[in-house]
Amino acid sequence: MRASFGQKTALDVSNKTINGVRLEGNLMNPAKSHPRKPANPPHKVDNLRAVWWILLSVLGSSAMAIAVRDISTQIDSRTIVFLRSVISSGVILLALILFARLRAHLRFSRPAQHLIRGSVIAASTHLGFYAIANLPMATVTVLFFLAPIWATLLAVLIHKEHVGPRRIMAITIGFAGAMVILRPGFASFEPAMLAALVSSMLFALALNMSRGLAQEDGAISVYFSSVVITAIISLPFAWPVMALPTDMRGSFALGIIVVAGALRGYADIEAYRHGEAGLLAPITYLRLVIIATSAYFLYNEVPDIYTIIGATIVIGSTLYIALREARKR
Repeated sequence: MRASFGQKTALDVSNKTINGVRLEGNLMNPAKSHPRKPANPPHKVDNLRAVWWILLSVLGSSAMAIAVRDISTQIDSRTIVFLRSVISSGVILLALILFARLRAHLRFSRPAQHLIRGSVIAASTHLGFYAIANLPMATVTVLFFLAPIWATLLAVLIHKEHVGPRRIMAITIGFAGAMVILRPGFASFEPAMLAALVSSMLFALALNMSRGLAQEDGAISVYFSSVVITAIISLPFAWPVMALPTDMRGSFALGIIVVAGALRGYADIEAYRHGEAGLLAPITYLRLVIIATSAYFLYNEVPDIYTIIGATIVIGSTLYIALREARKR
C-alpha cells in the first residue's frame, strides 16, 4: 500500500496543484522543476533608488557641460567626443580584463539594438558638444530640456501610445517656448541652436531604448557598447581636426569630461532602469540652476530675457507632462 501510494503521489504531483499553485515538472527531480533564471531579471520599480541615480546624473552632466565649454577654446568639439569615448572605452576594457566578476555581467543579447542605440548616442553627443561650445550655457541647457517632450512624441510614434488633448497642448506650448529662445528668422538664431534641438531628440530616443536593453544585458554592457560605437563613428570626423589639450587646465577639463561623462551615462541608464520617468524628469531641472550659476561666475554669462521666458514655458510644459505621466501610472 505504501509503495503504491508513494508511486501514485510521485506520478500525480506533476499535474496537480497545491493551495491553488500548479506544480510543474516532477518533484522527484528538482532540476526539472525550476527553470533557469535569466541573467538580468526585470527590476521592480524603486523610485528612491532611481532618484539617487538621477541626482548623480545631474551632477555628472553639469560638470561635463562646464568642462566641455572650457576645453572647447583649445580643441574642436569633434575631437572632444572622440577622446572622451576612446579613453572611456580603454578604462572599461582594462577593468574588464582585471575583474572577472565584471566580465561575467557583460553580455550583448541584442547586438542590433546596441548598435542602433550606440549610433544614436554618438550623434546626440556630437551635436550636443557642438551646441555647448557655441551657445550660452543657460540657452543650450534649456534646449536640452526638450527631451521629455521628444520622449512623449516618440512614445506615440514608436509605441503607438495614446496621448490626450492636455498632453498635446503641453507639447505644443513646450515647442512654443523653444521658439521663443530660438527666434527663427531673426539675426539671433544660430545653427548651434538647431544642433541642441536635434541632440535632445536623439537623447530622448536613446533613453527610450535604454530600459529594455539595461534590463536584459545590464547597465555596464549598455554603456560600454555606446562608448565603443561612439569612438568608432567619431574617428573620421575628428581626424582632420585632431589635437590634444595645450595646457594643464585643458587636460584637467578632459579628465572631468571622461569621469563625469561616465557617471552621467551610467547613472542615466540605472535611473530609468529602476524608476519612473514621470518622477525623474523634474529633478533634472537642477542642471539649469547649477550650469547657469557656474556660467555666471566662470564666463560672466547672464541669460537674456528670451531665454528666461522660454525656459519658464519649456519647464512648465515638461513638468506638466511628467506629472500627467506619474498620475497615469
